Amino acid sequence: MNYLQDHTLYYKKSCPFCVKVLRFMDANGLTMDKRDTLQPGNQEDLVRIGGKKQVPCLVVNGRALYESDDIIAYLRDKIPAA
Repeated sequence: MNYLQDHTLYYKKSCPFCVKVLRFMDANGLTMDKRDTLQPGNQEDLVRIGGKKQVPCLVVNGRALYESDDIIAYLRDKIPAA
């Protein structure tokens, strides 16, 4: 597994777009800090960082990236070469 430091994924288990990102990460051996926005305080942190409650949201060095396809495109560059 390749751990991505300074990356945090905000998600909801019931969100199909979040599940899409999580499956991509699992399939490609990528791990990072993850925060379920249904857990106390996480949604407030997300709004403070990105200004909205939208998930999935990948926070990289304090900057928010939204939209599952954009997140996957970003993560594709982080897959270690075989």
